[in-house]
Amino acid sequence: MAGTALHEYPIGITHTVALIRVKPTEGPEPGNHTLLTEFVLSGLSNHPELQHLLFFTFCFIYTITVTGNLLIFMVTVHPTVHSPMYFFLRVLSFLDISTASIVVPKMLVNFLSEDRSISYMGCAAQLYCVIFLGATECYILAAMAYDRYVAICNPLRYAIIMNSRVCLSLVLLSCCSGNVVSVVQTAWVFTLPFCGPRKINYFFCDIPPLIMLSCTDTSLYEKQIITATVLVIFTPFCLILVSYACIISSILKISSAEGRYKTFSTCSSHLTVVTLYYASGTLIYLRPKSSNSQDTKKVLALVYTTIIPTLNPLIYSLRNKEVKGVLIKILAELRKI
Repeated sequence: MAGTALHEYPIGITHTVALIRVKPTEGPEPGNHTLLTEFVLSGLSNHPELQHLLFFTFCFIYTITVTGNLLIFMVTVHPTVHSPMYFFLRVLSFLDISTASIVVPKMLVNFLSEDRSISYMGCAAQLYCVIFLGATECYILAAMAYDRYVAICNPLRYAIIMNSRVCLSLVLLSCCSGNVVSVVQTAWVFTLPFCGPRKINYFFCDIPPLIMLSCTDTSLYEKQIITATVLVIFTPFCLILVSYACIISSILKISSAEGRYKTFSTCSSHLTVVTLYYASGTLIYLRPKSSNSQDTKKVLALVYTTIIPTLNPLIYSLRNKEVKGVLIKILAELRKI
């Protein structure tokens, strides 16, 4: 029978990390209740011959992600750009760079290193950041869809409705909501007793692989995460669909066939990326202990942590003539330096 010693587990990542004491429960291996100080990430692939290829591939993708989003950030702070849409794009670029930077650098190191360990607190911090940035982006994408709805369906009042105060309030509300979701999820996961193996079959610390390591019943937590998925993913996605339905209804009233085509083309590309982002998150978090293989979940996680941050600058901004015009000006100014 296990002793009565109490173990300490961090319950959240805020300005300070609070600690609570949790009484260990019997796990699959009785008596195996040593305090975990670190986890080991298995990475994307266990095939040694692929590690260097994967390193250069994701190093290139990460470079494109950071460069593209930095360029968009520079464009949206340019004095000639004033539309509220570019304020949201600036926030989106920051979120995408941050998400990629939380996940990819550690993944790149693990491709070339034999030591793939991550500290207990480092894992908690990474989980908090990934959930915070992901949840915030879900709400920001909904705010951007609302911005487009007002711009297309109510253009005469666009500047009044989407004033700077409203835009800032939407961003702050998104960040606060993302923070609440992240603190709750991180606290819940890291109060679970981990008395099994310390190897995480994933390339970063995330909820599904972590709860697989728990030696207690997680059914209550799984129900809670389904509720969180509905609030964070389904609700904003439904708002986006309603916004785009109204936008499409307005587009159909445009007399010019060329105008309808351009607007449809832009909306379809936006909606495609948004659908990929929300769908990948839904498939991962709606059933965290589903029978889907971990390899499948790794691919889905790559979509929202690596692929989408790379595509967003191309889809949302670089197809925009105004953005390309400002970008050309910025590059011309940089050449003169």
